[in-house]
Amino acid sequence: MDLNLNENQIMYVETVRKLVKNEITPHILELEKGHQFPWPIINKAWEMGVVNLCIPESVKGFEIDVFSSAMIIKEISYGDTGIATSAMCNDLANVVISQHGTEEQKERFLRPFVEKPILASFCLTEPGAGSDNSMMTSFIAKRDDGTHVLNGSKCFITNASYASQFTVLCKTGAPTSNFMACVVIPAPHLTSDDLPDVGGATREIDLPTGGRIIIGKPEDKLGQRLSNTASVTFEDVIIQPDQIIGNRRFGFKYIMDVLDFARPMVAAIGLGLAKRALDVTIAYTSERKQFGQRICDLPVAREMIVAMWKKVELAELSLLKAGCKIQEKAKDAGIYASLAKNTCAEAAVFCATEGLHLHGGYGFTTEYEISKLARDSHIIDIYEGVREVQNMIIGREIV
Repeated sequence: MDLNLNENQIMYVETVRKLVKNEITPHILELEKGHQFPWPIINKAWEMGVVNLCIPESVKGFEIDVFSSAMIIKEISYGDTGIATSAMCNDLANVVISQHGTEEQKERFLRPFVEKPILASFCLTEPGAGSDNSMMTSFIAKRDDGTHVLNGSKCFITNASYASQFTVLCKTGAPTSNFMACVVIPAPHLTSDDLPDVGGATREIDLPTGGRIIIGKPEDKLGQRLSNTASVTFEDVIIQPDQIIGNRRFGFKYIMDVLDFARPMVAAIGLGLAKRALDVTIAYTSERKQFGQRICDLPVAREMIVAMWKKVELAELSLLKAGCKIQEKAKDAGIYASLAKNTCAEAAVFCATEGLHLHGGYGFTTEYEISKLARDSHIIDIYEGVREVQNMIIGREIV
């Protein structure tokens, strides 16, 4: 296990840091207050080659390993976790195609993301099926002509309002089936020129192959306001055989594969936020004085800053180990992915909360970034598997 970054990884990190320093952190509070989708930043990240990280070399021309992907996402998240979530969602939707699709499917469904800056959505969660995926009711039913028809609704779907392609997990045959399928639904491509900002509007897509997709009004969220989230309903959507990824009964396995990939990426999002919260807190407490000295020099404040630093460092170590385990395809990679997810999410919530406290009353105003970080942090402890689910996974493996 070598934790030193190689030349390519250093190049990726430095490239993203320049993007964050120049385009995100100086304007982040203004961007968030504007509630506008961050197309300009996503476009620049696409031009730099730091999105669509899971697309294989056979399609993209070069490949980015899991370890490097986590480092890239961590650096984007240092600027804003909402932007990182929207950028990472392409990989969440496309990694199952990369891992289990045929060469023809990879070319058909992944090539468009190399050619233009478009977005994808991963459609898993439903109103009645959050942590328990077996409760989903969306399903495909086979027709006499060999095609399938998809019906059902999903919620909390990232990038839904702007998506050009949907990766959908659904039941096979009936809502009560024990088997799940993974299907890919291409839609008309949307770039920033086609739909700069959806605002509070809904969106309907009439598919040329039959059926339609209805996307609800974007959610008004506590945090991560620069990431689009909306519900998605599929009405009589015709699914051709070549839109089904792998075996149509192996969907649950594919979910696990996607989440094993995604958890270190979500951990990286948490780590990026924790690092940002620590840095803005050190900067603030180094400038503001109380009781005749800098806040950071007061023993009680210094103790808290040290506790924040420890959380960040331990979180980074857990992420590095998870990345190495996954890259080595170790049998116990899953447990370390869950550990990293929980550890980094805990660091994010802790550092944002304590950082806000050390800002005092100013931290409770929207003029200071720490208030935004506090709001953004909580979803990291929830999405891609809540803390309790990660502990269930870890407990199952260790006993």
